[in-house]
Amino acid sequence: MHLQHPASRLSLSHLLAAALTCTLTYFPQPVGAVFRDEVGHIDYHHALLGLPQRETTFFHRPRRDDRASLLYTLSDLGILGAVHPGSGEIVWRQDLRSGGDDIYDDDDENVGDGDGFGLGFTRAGEGEGWIVSALGRAVHAWDAVSGRNQFSVRFDNGVVRDLEVMEMTEQEGGRRKDVLALVEEGAATVLRRLNPTDGSVVWEFREVTRDVPLQVSTNVEKVFVVSLKGTAGAYNLKVTVLDTLTGKRLDEMVLGTKADVHGKKDVMFVGANSAAPILAWTDDARQTLRVNVLGTKTRQEFALPPDTFAVEIHAPHLIQSQPHFLVHSKTSTGHKGEVFHVDLKTNTISKAYSLPMLPGPGAFSTSSSGASVYFTRITEDEVILLSSQSHGVLGRWPLKIGGSKAVAIHLVSEVIKKAGPEESYAVRSAAVTDADNWVLIRNGEELWARPEGLTGGVTATFAEIPDREELAKSLEQEAHSSPLQAYIHRVKRHIHDLQYLPAYLNSIPSRVMSSILGTDVAPTAGKLVRDSFGFHKLVVLATKRGRVYGLDAGNNGKVLWSTRAFKIPKGRRWDVKGIQADESSGQTTILGSKDDFVVLKTDTGDIIDSRAPNPEATTQGAALVDTPSGQQLLRIGPDGKIEDLPAARAPSQTVVTRTADGQLKGVIFVANGTNSRAFTSWVFSLPKGQRVVSIATRPPHDAVASIGRVLGDRTVKYKYLNPNTLVLGAVDHSSRMLVVYLLDTVSGQVLWVSKHNGIDASKPIECAMAENWFVCTYFGQYALRDNSAQSLKGYQVVVADLYESDKPNDRGPLGDAATFSSLDPIDVPTGVVLPSVVSQSYVLSAPISALQVTQTRQGISSRQVLAYLPESHGIVGIPRMVLEPRRPVGRDPTPAEAEEGLIRYHPAIEIDPKSVITHERDVLGVGKIITSPAVVESTSLVFAYGVDIFGTRVAPSFLFDILGKGFNKLALVGTVLALLAGVVTLAPVVKRKQVNMRWEAPM
Repeated sequence: MHLQHPASRLSLSHLLAAALTCTLTYFPQPVGAVFRDEVGHIDYHHALLGLPQRETTFFHRPRRDDRASLLYTLSDLGILGAVHPGSGEIVWRQDLRSGGDDIYDDDDENVGDGDGFGLGFTRAGEGEGWIVSALGRAVHAWDAVSGRNQFSVRFDNGVVRDLEVMEMTEQEGGRRKDVLALVEEGAATVLRRLNPTDGSVVWEFREVTRDVPLQVSTNVEKVFVVSLKGTAGAYNLKVTVLDTLTGKRLDEMVLGTKADVHGKKDVMFVGANSAAPILAWTDDARQTLRVNVLGTKTRQEFALPPDTFAVEIHAPHLIQSQPHFLVHSKTSTGHKGEVFHVDLKTNTISKAYSLPMLPGPGAFSTSSSGASVYFTRITEDEVILLSSQSHGVLGRWPLKIGGSKAVAIHLVSEVIKKAGPEESYAVRSAAVTDADNWVLIRNGEELWARPEGLTGGVTATFAEIPDREELAKSLEQEAHSSPLQAYIHRVKRHIHDLQYLPAYLNSIPSRVMSSILGTDVAPTAGKLVRDSFGFHKLVVLATKRGRVYGLDAGNNGKVLWSTRAFKIPKGRRWDVKGIQADESSGQTTILGSKDDFVVLKTDTGDIIDSRAPNPEATTQGAALVDTPSGQQLLRIGPDGKIEDLPAARAPSQTVVTRTADGQLKGVIFVANGTNSRAFTSWVFSLPKGQRVVSIATRPPHDAVASIGRVLGDRTVKYKYLNPNTLVLGAVDHSSRMLVVYLLDTVSGQVLWVSKHNGIDASKPIECAMAENWFVCTYFGQYALRDNSAQSLKGYQVVVADLYESDKPNDRGPLGDAATFSSLDPIDVPTGVVLPSVVSQSYVLSAPISALQVTQTRQGISSRQVLAYLPESHGIVGIPRMVLEPRRPVGRDPTPAEAEEGLIRYHPAIEIDPKSVITHERDVLGVGKIITSPAVVESTSLVFAYGVDIFGTRVAPSFLFDILGKGFNKLALVGTVLALLAGVVTLAPVVKRKQVNMRWEAPM
């Protein structure tokens, strides 16, 4: 493959661009963060938790004497938080995934996909000012008001399978509520009773068997450990009874359930802290419900409605509450509830009453007030409150959720009985809807809604607001017409557009006043319109739950639309491999790993075409390639294989893929008539023991303002601007070494190699590339310059610049050649053309991840390396001049170097708070950062996603082509008007004086 070589001489435009680049790059910047008046104007932040889980969400009073409650949840992403029920604002939150607790894989049916889905437990003691949580190997206690950690206990040899709070104990007159943690340690089942003050172990029960621990429960007298006994696919339920005071085994009973229980998910409910805790399961056909009161050896059976496909059980978790529970049966046409009572004397279960079968989906919740138990039922159009005593309706309210027909999937409720001569009740319910929103419903009306479905983003892209479809069709028609017909058609179109003139004229005063006063311009009747600065763009975000969102980046990240692309089973994830927003068609294409895809309209989210995931087909990745028919996403199959393609869809460049054994290979397409075949042009194999941990390439939009870098003495170092370069980071675990390779993707030639020792591969290793330089970050070992025999470990960043030659004003071996080839060696010296690399390493004061480089339209502005700070929950923008590898070492810069902007090398880089673009915001769990250029050269758009959503605009070289929001336009207009008034006032005076001077007699 032959590519054009950059011009051998610097043109006038190149010199001007280079001079401007140097001026903007090295001009001292007093501040890197946003100004105070720009907060909330140029940036936006969605502070989120993730979708709440049904068993880990509850209302709780953090103070015993306070009637106010907070809403607590542990989300499906492993984020624990407290939310104010009145406003929906987050009071506090904690990321429980940190510290290595996120350790699961896809094979664990109890915890899901390994990055947070369905993980964890959280409980609260009635009347206590703390809550307790568990995730992975750790148990934590938190202050319920502030979220501060009270104690942490970690079990390095096991995983926590259940967590409960003992409502009644013998300690301190029964007032102290201890914590029960059920841990699976290999073949052993371990139950530990923990002191809630410091987490110390009160007693421990250990049983070495092959049983699978399931849950732990208590009543007034005993502790019950429920396990699965047997082999996979055919389990019996084993209940071990323990003494509350000592933890010793009192009894053990096995319930024969091999025909019904095949795994953990088949056991639907185990009551806890109830006067009569129960254990329930169904048969395979979902025709019969089987219930056992813990502590007894008998079970009772109850018939389920025909066509039942799912069953849920709702019961109180307080010992003082009546032993009543509700069975929620879901059918294909509706849902039904049945209430049962437990006789504490005989341990028998009887059916109290049935609720009517209602069409459509619905949800139930349980709440307690002393001994009274209430059930809240939410259907598609109303909220119903019932008592567990009888079927009489205590309250009924029409349901209003955001003016839409959103359906509640599950909910938790709080019931308040109002004082007065007539009994009346108030109900507020926190419900998760089928649109992945978390809403608070008070007496049927929506109080607030949180878009928690935005969490768990797997890919995102910026997209231009599509032009009007009618305009696009008109322009296309004019392009394919004769000049006369096109002119007539354009005149008719302009006449037709006159109907919009009155509205435009009416908007001029408001636009002028908003421009003068610095306020925001009101949106155009809900329409998406591009702005002249290029700030108003869309962001298309795909989440692991199978939902796609469209956000307005120019309107505080407002969610414009959300569409469920695919229904992903609980505990699984939508593994997206590629996304492309096509500006010409106004469509966005998303490719998944299971041979699935979806094509949507960018502005509305309407699905144009899709194919559901296929569990048997897999896709290794996707690449955005250039084809004769435009840019397209290319699907890469297992082992890096690419199928033959039509010639119109064949990539014009070499596609780099990875094989199953870790090799990299370059694939080219050779046309054969109307088709093209894929051939392997080169293969790159890593040395034995190394594995790939990071790959970086230049972004699709990587504008280069100048092909050379002007030095302080006016000489030029020419940049190595080979677009076919790739940075690969590989780790050798045996020697704990990181090897960074620079590859030519056309020939597979290794252009440069660097090695770094003492690497900790368990910590993030990432690389990013732009223009003629790249950066990599890692945690490794570095030697002290004053004493090379000593070394320390820390977070480091290495940066490397690529030039055509190490000498100024030298184009290297290629000289003035008009073209070059990555496949053909040169004559003198013999071999391939290698870049001249200048590299330097720095020690960081904090770990960074999610590396990204800012992008501008022409590439004139200086660059910033954006990175997420996982410890301080912020995003930092490190200026390129700080990461300059040519900074003089051990000496001050010369006058020429100082003029160039170089400063003395210092091995440590402190994270300057002024360079944190998120300023005081707590941005949690950022997984990736994307950037996009605006129309104005000074500005780059930034969007970060993961748990939280954050977007902003950054100006690495400050705003040199746009007036800032703080510019006093009113004073400017006032000055101009004052000057105009002065001119109008003084003009007659001056004219009169001139006329009078003509009539004066000469002296």
